[in-house]
Amino acid sequence: MSKFELGQIVATPGALDTFSREELAQCLKRHSEGDWGDLDAEDKATNEEALKKGHRLLSSYRLPAGKLYIITEANRKITTLLLPSCY
Repeated sequence: MSKFELGQIVATPGALDTFSREELAQCLKRHSEGDWGDLDAEDKATNEEALKKGHRLLSSYRLPAGKLYIITEANRKITTLLLPSCY
């Protein structure tokens, strides 16, 4: 169950070219449920605080083809899937 609104979901060309639609959907589901992926404990705690205060949320997932970041903006109007090189 989603912990927050994702808003419009967008992905960079690099993310679309690197990962399958299924991988992107699975990571997006994890992100929306508050599974922040491969972040360290401090960054996970920052996300938990951001949920309460309405700040930006960041997740990181290691997949066979590389790393994927997902960012939901503070206003919850847009969520972006991108490669670290586009961050």
